[in-house]
Amino acid sequence: MSQRLNTVIASLVLIMVMIQSSFAKPKEINWPKLYAEELFHLTEVMVTDVASPPVAARIYAYSTLATYLVARETGSSFKHQDILSQSYLVNQNWEISESDLASPEFAGVYAMLKVGEAIMPSGYLLKEKQLEWIEEALKEKIITKKSLQIHLDFASAVANKIIEVAKQDGYLQLSTLTRYTPQQGEGFWYPTPPAYIAAVEPEWKTIQPFFIQNLDDYKPAPMAPFDMSEGSSFHTQLMEVYTTTKELDEEKKLIANFWDCNPFKVEFSGHMAIGVKKISPGGHWIGIAGIAAEKAKLTFAETAYIHALVGMTLHDAFISCWKAKYETDRIRPETVINQQMDQTWRPLLQTPPFPEYTSGHSVISRASAVVLTGYFGGNFDFIDSSETYFGLPERPFPSFLYASEEAAISRLYGGIHFRDAIENGVSQGEKIGDMIWEKVGQ
Repeated sequence: MSQRLNTVIASLVLIMVMIQSSFAKPKEINWPKLYAEELFHLTEVMVTDVASPPVAARIYAYSTLATYLVARETGSSFKHQDILSQSYLVNQNWEISESDLASPEFAGVYAMLKVGEAIMPSGYLLKEKQLEWIEEALKEKIITKKSLQIHLDFASAVANKIIEVAKQDGYLQLSTLTRYTPQQGEGFWYPTPPAYIAAVEPEWKTIQPFFIQNLDDYKPAPMAPFDMSEGSSFHTQLMEVYTTTKELDEEKKLIANFWDCNPFKVEFSGHMAIGVKKISPGGHWIGIAGIAAEKAKLTFAETAYIHALVGMTLHDAFISCWKAKYETDRIRPETVINQQMDQTWRPLLQTPPFPEYTSGHSVISRASAVVLTGYFGGNFDFIDSSETYFGLPERPFPSFLYASEEAAISRLYGGIHFRDAIENGVSQGEKIGDMIWEKVGQ
């Protein structure tokens, strides 16, 4: 009798366990990690398209902004000021039809992929990623088949709003503007070896920024005038580039290569030119934002917030920097060294195809570091694995500002920038970052 009773009790316990398991919570999802993985699909397409640094930043800005808009429209709360109300986007009509969604996370990622599809030349490659995302979301029970279409409709509506705004920022008009022609005379930029690529995005200053109201407010300090007289500021800086690149230790070479991020790098095999796959400078800092979000264990909404904020900061910083580049139209170290000092000299890094002043890495790295520091704090250490996909090792940093300093000086080690372009670029980026964080960081 007792054996039968034990059997009945055991059966009841088993039934109870089965009932409880049927109501168990779905497994916890690491949203910062998953979001970064889905966003990296856009990076892969940018690498395929050889997107220029400012173009890549624009893509990141609008794509991540779509995710943020989904979170915002579905009632998520944020610990800092609304990004949209702080930029020119405040004048846009953001009324979306559906906001009662079971998974804003699913809709946010899908909207990001839809925007990427629309604003990249090879964006069609993201169609497959959208289908994979749907399949994964159903498999992991992020959404149900019954609610799928509601989520897709809402995400598409958000994406269409962002795409509509993107069409108004001046990008589509760039091809109608006057074509850039290198200036004649000493000290002006000229295409550099090995591919002698034409100047990239010379009219980028005409693109609409998100936060900057007057670009002249962020004009960098004056550069040293071209002067080959011994002892002049320009000549002294030129000699610094020349001697520094001849005395690099392994650590400085590693730093230069870690922050290279030149999507235009070309290698030749006989008569065949081969493009080397590299992440853009903005892509590197978007990667850092994702690493920080995962380490801090942010919610999906806050993950969307910091990615959009960094993306929009990068966009504005590139516009400011590119304005300075084409207004100064300054020669690269490689050109003047080859012309007047040493025809055989080559920098460690391949010189990017645009004028020298100011250093883009210095501007955008500092601006990004300032807003990341504002958000996560000044002593937020992290391990930067942004370049492992491209064959470079992880690199630890004690803070975002420290990383931005290393990114800036890497351009001297690489032999592609003068010191004033680096230091004044850092100041330019810091001013932009401070302005943006002052607007949203309350």
